[in-house]
Amino acid sequence: MQRPPCSPMNVVVVDDTPLNLVLMGKLVDRLPMARAQGFERPVEALAWCLEHEPDLIIVDYMMPGMDGLEFIRRMRASRHRDDLPILMVTASHERSVRYEALECGANDFLTKPIDAHEFESRVRNMLKLREAHLATRQRAETLAVEVRKATAEIIDRERETITRLSRAAEFRDPETGAHIQRMSHYSALIARRLGHDEELADALLMAAPMHDVGKLGIPDTILLKPGRLSTEEFEVMKRHPQIGYDILKDSSSSILRLGATIALTHHEKFDGNGYPHGLAGEAIPIEGRIVAVADVFDALTSARPYKPAWPLARAIALLREGRGSHFDPACVDAFLLAWDEVLAVRTRFRDAYETLHGD
Repeated sequence: MQRPPCSPMNVVVVDDTPLNLVLMGKLVDRLPMARAQGFERPVEALAWCLEHEPDLIIVDYMMPGMDGLEFIRRMRASRHRDDLPILMVTASHERSVRYEALECGANDFLTKPIDAHEFESRVRNMLKLREAHLATRQRAETLAVEVRKATAEIIDRERETITRLSRAAEFRDPETGAHIQRMSHYSALIARRLGHDEELADALLMAAPMHDVGKLGIPDTILLKPGRLSTEEFEVMKRHPQIGYDILKDSSSSILRLGATIALTHHEKFDGNGYPHGLAGEAIPIEGRIVAVADVFDALTSARPYKPAWPLARAIALLREGRGSHFDPACVDAFLLAWDEVLAVRTRFRDAYETLHGD
């Protein structure tokens, strides 16, 4: 709760004796920038304190229903009020009570009968302490805002770098287009359906578009060949996961490092018959298993000048057929469970070719 500029500091006084309450209230009001809030009933005082923002609490020890110790315990149980100064009013002989009050969270004590000079000095000191705490809190909040702003700028620059890397691959590979948008959103959908947190889903949304960045290292004669690749040509094409990994690895950016893993593993197969390293099962990182489903589905269902799009039912059948061989079964199931969202992604991100020639 932000305090309005130049507003008085709220000093809550809790004492079941009306005369003491009036006396302490008048002493507080004599201090500049301080305003007393008096309560005879500790329950009512506690409710007010939990609803508002007190700057100092002065609480008597002996009170009916709830003594000062219990009052302090309940206030300190509200963790955001740990820096709130509390003065307890006790008799000089109640040493054991003071020890217990300190353990409960009292900051200082006032001794009965109240001495006006002592009261004013202790209250003024506690309010100065409170002002220091508030200033520290304000600096921390300001710093947090600046950190969030700086972090957002870093993320924006990182996103731009990723977009440019992905577009560089797109310009060399006619199969990409809106493909990188769709497959990255599919990847995020799968992650969420698998129960992963939003952090991984958002990271996949940013990193998955880099899955084919290694195609930058594939000769045009192979990458742009309209017909079927020869065995030798396919062996060259199979180098693009490693090339992509080598481009992105060892980055200081966690997103680029995730992109490196995706680039390296999205052509691995669940049964170990993929490439480049023949990983199998859970030895394939989860991000690689997720992107494999998203990438293959979108590639199959995308129309291109040299091929028609597969019907959705045929592509779904291939995913189901590949459960446990090509694909992680859990990833296939998660993708199909998100089918309505998949269709929404397809509608949102359409290739120019598909828009002109139909889906």
